[in-house]
Amino acid sequence: MQYTYKTHGVCSQAITFDVEDGKVRNVQFFGGCNGNLKGIGALVEGMDIDEVIGRVEGIHCGMKQTSCPDQLAQALKQAKQA
Repeated sequence: MQYTYKTHGVCSQAITFDVEDGKVRNVQFFGGCNGNLKGIGALVEGMDIDEVIGRVEGIHCGMKQTSCPDQLAQALKQAKQA
């Protein structure tokens, strides 16, 4: 199933991704640091949703209380509740 998440407090504006059999697929960030965010998407491709959340939740970007990876964790947590 494909999800779209509107990010908060970061440079990227949104994240789209699929969850298939508990695995994260096709992560795309819109806006933000293009190369780094493509890298994050490639690294988490096929990983278990809970493992991704555990690895990236709580990462901060500079003085911000969140980051694009943390926003991905929030998006995945929301998808789990849907």
